[in-house]
Amino acid sequence: MGTQYSHIDLAERRRIQKMRDAKVPVAVIAAELGRHRSTIHREIRRNFYHDPFRDRWGQEYRGYYCTTADAYARKRRARRAKLALRPELRDHVIAKLRAGWSPQQIAGRLRREPLPCGTVSHETIYRFIYGPDGRGLDLYALLAVARRRQRAGRKPRSGPIPAAHWIANRPAEVVTRQSFGHWEGDLVIFARQFGKANVTSLQERHSRFHILLSNDGRRSVRVIGRIAEVLAPLPPEARRTITFDRGTEFFAYKSLAMASYFCDPHSPWQKGGVENANGRLRRFLPLATAEADRTVGALNALAERLNNTPRRCLGYLTPAEVFAASLAALTVPTGPAAQAGSPTVTPVGPQA
Repeated sequence: MGTQYSHIDLAERRRIQKMRDAKVPVAVIAAELGRHRSTIHREIRRNFYHDPFRDRWGQEYRGYYCTTADAYARKRRARRAKLALRPELRDHVIAKLRAGWSPQQIAGRLRREPLPCGTVSHETIYRFIYGPDGRGLDLYALLAVARRRQRAGRKPRSGPIPAAHWIANRPAEVVTRQSFGHWEGDLVIFARQFGKANVTSLQERHSRFHILLSNDGRRSVRVIGRIAEVLAPLPPEARRTITFDRGTEFFAYKSLAMASYFCDPHSPWQKGGVENANGRLRRFLPLATAEADRTVGALNALAERLNNTPRRCLGYLTPAEVFAASLAALTVPTGPAAQAGSPTVTPVGPQA
């Protein structure tokens, strides 16, 4: 037998059918063809014609037929090679993977906005990534690595957090994510050699809209001050509550013009939206991220990239689209003021 695998062709299938009709055992067929017997068993099982049709003379057409088996095999290979057969669709998928989109996000967005060359499922994209073509392009390296995390965080820190600001007393409507204007905040920390520099990560729960702020330290007054500064242009209805963990960097929360709540000790998962977002951020901001890659411009570009990536939880709309629509719904005038025209919605985010 050969050491290199090759697909069974039509000539071999003709010999298989001829020997099966002659009641030759599978082991003998395999030896005649130089194949392993499991290969022959699999070939017969996968390409067996199962439709028990009888013609007018009572003849039943059910069994292994070489031409039918070859047609079955070609159809399966064509289905697996959809992206190989459609270069425009393949190039679109590769471009979106390089932009940080997941296969599910690519497939979902294509269902909303199909290309002229068609759509593709996320399973087909995964097969392409791990197939010969995708491995040759190292596309698997572009996928986010999802890891399950223990529901435990840093040790609780003592601080002036009265019971009124515990997460148990947060309005119930925040949990459903159906109402707009509820935020979550966290810090993204870097390797020790970079000192105390960090990035504040903010996410609006309903739209998943993300804001990134660079900090040169972890002093609470500075961290909270930056949050207040960037959220101040929003109308009050768009900044109703914010949820933090119990890190001391958030203890100056009283200076925020919005209700602040804190997770239970050891429970950062209670602000799971921003925690999951930070996991995606680590693809672009690993622990060893240099200061040059954490400038205001770089963080603005990264936030824009995340906010323009479609999300399955949003029906494959982007966070930017949902955020803009929610903000516009708040700022549309009613009554006599409506005749004066709608006000312009100013994008939120840090400025260079």
